[in-house]
Order: sequence, then structure tokens, then C-alpha cells
Amino acid sequence: MDQLIAGLDEQFARIDGRSRALLSLIPAEHLYLPPRTANVAAAYPVYSCGEHLLRSAAAVEQTFGGITTNLWDDPFEWTLPESLATPELVLEYLAEVEATRRRGFESFADDGDLSKEIMTPSGESLKLFSLLLETLARASHHQGRAFAVFSLFNDARLPHL
Repeated sequence: MDQLIAGLDEQFARIDGRSRALLSLIPAEHLYLPPRTANVAAAYPVYSCGEHLLRSAAAVEQTFGGITTNLWDDPFEWTLPESLATPELVLEYLAEVEATRRRGFESFADDGDLSKEIMTPSGESLKLFSLLLETLARASHHQGRAFAVFSLFNDARLPHL
């Protein structure tokens, strides 16, 4: 595996590891507990820790589903809290996403593949490297929000992977 591919692979694997570690710390009754907010309307939707973990994984699933099978389905429907109501079900989903991600990385022959153009669901053409960086940023953003929500109801030490 070339350096860029190996580095990206490591970053995505870290996101998966941190999500699993955080999930192991969340009491089941707090998985979808919305954080307390002020009595003013939020400028953006307020999600629970579990919802942010699902959004983080869904970003990875959508990108690697697109790369491996050219299906850019938004995982929204099958990642609803109603569908993944328990930490065990979320963990199963994370395993599915990780398997899809690994298949995607196995399809890269070398770092040169990262300069190939790929058509995204919006019709925009992006270099594969840019698409992967954008996906890392989205997944990390939601994971960071999950950690922030977790810290609102729990003083446990957060995992550092």
C-alpha cells in the first residue's frame, strides 16, 4: 500500500475505532438522549450522541458504497434511531460500514488511483483524494459532535485512539 492510501486508510480506521470506543461508554438509555438546549431555537438541528455516530458512519458508508458499487444511496433510511435502537445494532452497523470501507481501500492499486476523477451524486466530478478528504472531514465533524454530546451527560474519560 502506498503512503497516501495507507495514511487515509489509517485515518478512516481511527474514526471507526473511536466510534466503537465511544459507543462502549454510552449507557443504552443515553444513546439517543437529546442534549439539553437553551429555550431559544437552535440555528441547526440538535442531535443525540447516537445520531451523530450514525451520521459519521453514514458519511463513510455513502462514499465507499459509491466507490465500490457506484451506488450513492443516502443511508438515512436505514440509519434512523428507530432502526438502530440499541448499542448492539449500532455496533453491527459500524461493522458493515467498516467492511464496505475496507473493500473500497482494497480496490486502490496505488497512490496514483487517488488522482482519478469520480462522479459524485451531485453530478460534480472530484478527484478521489478530494472526495476521501471531504468524507473524513464530515465523519470527523459528526464524531466530534458525538463526543461533545457525550461529555454533557458523562464525566467518563473519552477514548484517545
